[in-house]
Amino acid sequence: MTHIAFITGASKGIGAATAVQLAKDGFDIWLNYRSDTVGAQEVATQIETLGRQCTLLKFDVANSNEVENHLTPMLEKEVPFALVNNAGFTRDGLMMLMSSEEWNSVLQVHLNGFFNVTKPVVTRMLRKRQGRIVNIASTSGETGVPGQTNYSAAKAGLIGATRSLALEVAKRNILVNAVAPGFIETAMLDELPMDEIKSTIPLGRAGTPEEVAGTVSFLCSPSASYITGQTISVNGGIYT
Repeated sequence: MTHIAFITGASKGIGAATAVQLAKDGFDIWLNYRSDTVGAQEVATQIETLGRQCTLLKFDVANSNEVENHLTPMLEKEVPFALVNNAGFTRDGLMMLMSSEEWNSVLQVHLNGFFNVTKPVVTRMLRKRQGRIVNIASTSGETGVPGQTNYSAAKAGLIGATRSLALEVAKRNILVNAVAPGFIETAMLDELPMDEIKSTIPLGRAGTPEEVAGTVSFLCSPSASYITGQTISVNGGIYT
């Protein structure tokens, strides 16, 4: 029987690389995205070329009504073995100049989005007595970063939620972990002074989405069957 992996925010970057890697691992994919239909379709084509099925799910994880309307019919038929909570974005700025909208929007996507998607999925995983949940956090949530008070708070909250949920569902053989990427070659780096930043990274370079996806792949594999409640850093040694 083919397992299903459900990845949020998977039309580009880490989410797209994770969807393709899990398809290589033999999963059929539920691919969520909010607005980038062209990107999502390109990822779906890659997945289908690998011989796996890809179902596109267009909705905003921060909108509980949209999540319920799209997920409920799907979950009545099938339950994913793996859920990867990857959807996210940044609205950087010093807190002294940050608007309420910039604060709330980031927390809504990362934390409310996690809750909106994970609750209905994990409820059904409990009945199956199996499952893997991987939350994409960030080094920012471990160390704090100037200009990212909202993003750091959201990612730190996600790490805390990972630990608590792992304890709640472990007896039903559901493993919950987080992956905390550092500086990864995605659109989020476009406006950063990477030449300066690379000098602070022990490995001397940014990581790739595929390197993060490889860690997610491991956590969704049988080899990770005794790992839960952990945060695995993929950051080139910038934080240990």
